[in-house]
Amino acid sequence: MGGVSGGRLAASVTGAGGLGLIGGGYGEADWLDREFVAAGNARIGCGFITWSLARQPHLLDAVLAHAPAALMLSFGDPAPFVPAIRAAGSVLICQVQTLAHTRAALSAGADIVVAQGTEAGGHGAVRATFTLVPEVADLLARESPDTLLVAAGGIADGRGLAAALMLGADGVMLGSRFWASPEALIHPNHQRAALAANGDSTVRQIAADIARGHDWPTEFTGRVLDNAFVRRWHGRQEEQRAQAETSRPAYLAAVAEGRTEEAGIFVGEAIGLMHGVSPAAAIMDDVVGQAERLLGERGPSFLS
Repeated sequence: MGGVSGGRLAASVTGAGGLGLIGGGYGEADWLDREFVAAGNARIGCGFITWSLARQPHLLDAVLAHAPAALMLSFGDPAPFVPAIRAAGSVLICQVQTLAHTRAALSAGADIVVAQGTEAGGHGAVRATFTLVPEVADLLARESPDTLLVAAGGIADGRGLAAALMLGADGVMLGSRFWASPEALIHPNHQRAALAANGDSTVRQIAADIARGHDWPTEFTGRVLDNAFVRRWHGRQEEQRAQAETSRPAYLAAVAEGRTEEAGIFVGEAIGLMHGVSPAAAIMDDVVGQAERLLGERGPSFLS
């Protein structure tokens, strides 16, 4: 949700009873400042792509100056940033894709671990949510029972929330479902294209990263909508790299102007479970309400 979850969306999620996060992504100081202003006085957090933050660590201090309730780190070693996060009094959230990542997060002192399955939109690895979450839950039960576990990847309704709780998670993180909200910083054309598709219509690739000039670690790829742009370049990395710098302005313009077939649109398999653009508060009500109905017959312990 880097660059898509801004202050308005984060504040709306928090206002509806969740914890909204500004998607700091690769980090751009002026944009981050604007989005914290847009969030007003809402209790929100902020997330970064860890390997990118390591290249411009000053951004962490700039964000912590806004006193975020939580700081989330994904895709890299969180340890170098922990002292500053602790000193600021923010909760440390670490997103993980493997058990090795989980152990690194625990070594860094993560308060919350987000186990992200490959179904998720945007960047991730290869483990599926349905097996990764309970395996991480078992690890935490043995080695760090006070650490909270959040499930992510392919969750877009109350069925996913209920299933995640049954698998041992304490909660869920929704990305794609909030991507399809009016508060998200995404062109409506991209939302319409994704909502007209289904879960078969996404693919993991690196073409969008090459187009934007982001050199990701090889263990991670990005899930995007399968479209003409992806089909043109998927599997032709070297050819694409040779012309990427020249074509970058046109690519970024296509993203900004809503020309979906000419851009990499980061969204997850959960598009098959989403049927419209809804305000963040309505999404929260629908997801939680459905989960409560599904779990109600199993007793109040699942609802506490």
